[in-house]
Amino acid sequence: MEERLQKVLARAGIASRRTAEEYIKAGRVTVDGKVVTAMGTKVDPARCRIAIDGTPVTMAEEIITLLLNKPTGYVTTLKDPQGRPVVTDLLKEITARVFPVGRLDLDTEGALILTNDGDLAQRILHPSNEIKKTYHARVAGHPTGKTLQKLEQGIELEGKKTWPARLTVLKKNTRDTTVEITIHEGRKRQVRLMFAAMGHRVLALKRVAYGSLGLGSLPPGKYRVLSKRDLALIFT
Repeated sequence: MEERLQKVLARAGIASRRTAEEYIKAGRVTVDGKVVTAMGTKVDPARCRIAIDGTPVTMAEEIITLLLNKPTGYVTTLKDPQGRPVVTDLLKEITARVFPVGRLDLDTEGALILTNDGDLAQRILHPSNEIKKTYHARVAGHPTGKTLQKLEQGIELEGKKTWPARLTVLKKNTRDTTVEITIHEGRKRQVRLMFAAMGHRVLALKRVAYGSLGLGSLPPGKYRVLSKRDLALIFT
């Protein structure tokens, strides 16, 4: 049965459909030995020889989704040209090929979902689903109530206004403040840029939840396999 090439790659656990489309556009995907760059290409995975970067694509046998508590110092990619540790290095006991859903910066820690379910990844990443992501940000100084209100209402950031956010002060120290912030956008380094725009540099950042799915007591560097009930929490 024929289906779109990017959907086949997603079902194979290569990446989300969006990322698979980027691979196709970049000329990294071949079908029966020929480079394919057209988005509308349909293939029969049972008959066609599909490869990415010369490596044959095989369909994922077991669907698995993990929640990892990513430590700082790990790159959210499958390979790093600079030789830095990647998040999949932490999955020693997982034999299935999984990929990260979205990113966390090198210096950001916390909740990171990895899966070989391309359709699930697409649902989580698609802006229309507005998946909430909650962070704990330790920022320099003490943001005023007016500052927090502005961030909640949305600020101009790189020429575009941010969507409304929810902020709560968790802790104040002499020189810094820990703020819980919930957003549903996925702009690069968004939380850091939002606070920086208001004059408060982020000193440490941790994602603690996707939707209602929280890290709980999961230690840094450890992961757990998510159940169907866990997956449902992402969307609430």
